[in-house]
Amino acid sequence: MKTKPLSSNIRWIILSFLFLATTLLYIDRSALGIMAPFLQNDIGWNEQQYGNINTAFMIGYALFFLIMGSVVDKIGTKAGYAISVGLWAIAQASAAFAKTWIGFALSRAGLSVGQSGNFPVANKVLAEWFPKKERALAVGIFNGGANVGTLISPLAIPVIVAAFNDDWRVAFIWTLPISIIWITCWILFYNKPENHRFASKSEYDYINSDVAPETGGKVSWGVLLKTREVWAICIGKFLADPIWWFYLFWGAKFLNGKFGLNLKEIGIPFFTIYLISWIGGIFLGWLSSKFLKMGWSLNKGRKMGFFFCAIFALPVMFVPHTNNVWIAVALIAVAAGGHCGWSANIFSLMSDIFPKKLTASVTGIGGFAGAVGGALIAQLVGRVLQNLGTDGYVIPFFIASVGYFIALTIMHLLVPKIKPLNL
Repeated sequence: MKTKPLSSNIRWIILSFLFLATTLLYIDRSALGIMAPFLQNDIGWNEQQYGNINTAFMIGYALFFLIMGSVVDKIGTKAGYAISVGLWAIAQASAAFAKTWIGFALSRAGLSVGQSGNFPVANKVLAEWFPKKERALAVGIFNGGANVGTLISPLAIPVIVAAFNDDWRVAFIWTLPISIIWITCWILFYNKPENHRFASKSEYDYINSDVAPETGGKVSWGVLLKTREVWAICIGKFLADPIWWFYLFWGAKFLNGKFGLNLKEIGIPFFTIYLISWIGGIFLGWLSSKFLKMGWSLNKGRKMGFFFCAIFALPVMFVPHTNNVWIAVALIAVAAGGHCGWSANIFSLMSDIFPKKLTASVTGIGGFAGAVGGALIAQLVGRVLQNLGTDGYVIPFFIASVGYFIALTIMHLLVPKIKPLNL
């Protein structure tokens, strides 16, 4: 057995694996939305069938988001992450062989199964490798892969497709070798801190320096589902998450249908949307924390944070009525920033109300509610556009505008005063 080093920082290398996996996840997830306007002509699906493709992804994501955590607990993080990335890499590549909308629906369903494991596994890895005092920073770093992935996709995919004579299949295959390299390195390098050959005893002691025994017994989902606070979080996810999925799945189709942007022209507008939304989300997350630091109560500070996120989204209803592509891009970008801020506040709300040992369960329930909402909005948008054509975009953009205010109102009625809950 090799002698362990006197000191090490292996946890940051582990964190880089999580960051890269999350970046790959969002590149693969975004590919269909970017390619959809151009695939529609080659494959021959209609708007309703495209809605069915996205519904297949959302239903799979909803169902497996609930069970992946327990699966990973049984098989461990090393095998769990390798299987998760492997499943979604194969499912993503299989889209290149699809010849009908049903083939794409099956591919996206497989993608959802693999990708549903990313965040449960990553959160468990962080619990294994990081002390509590560093965990929030670590979450912020690895979750930044989501933003990086959505920024890379609209720039890289059109260039890569063009380099291969505009063969759309390349958009779904090019990340497969990267995923294989990631899985190989993960299997070879990863282990728990106590068993890792490169992790020093001092690092292991530091990781466990603030571990405290859990108090109280287990709390069942039956108990959680009887609390108004859980239902408030579910409403916040159910009404808000589908708006983000709408931007992701139909944003490129809207810009192509309304302004005629082709695959080479769509990259910069989409990059702009995701960059501004990232910045807006950081600002709105900071704003909510600033309210609390100013001495506002938890109830007032958090709800005002949600209110300003909703304000950011309100002008997006005007997008279908503008004839200037950059005005449309700006309105969508600001609204998407409102959503990013809303998501940050929802996750903060979970830890505001529930003890740490229950946040994973509440996250799973809330994630399920958001994915169900995404499946429903996919069906709604598909049917509306199939019947009304591009004029039908007025309806989903109006929902995207007022949805956050409706969610906040219901959340306030369910939880008039936000306070820690003792279960």
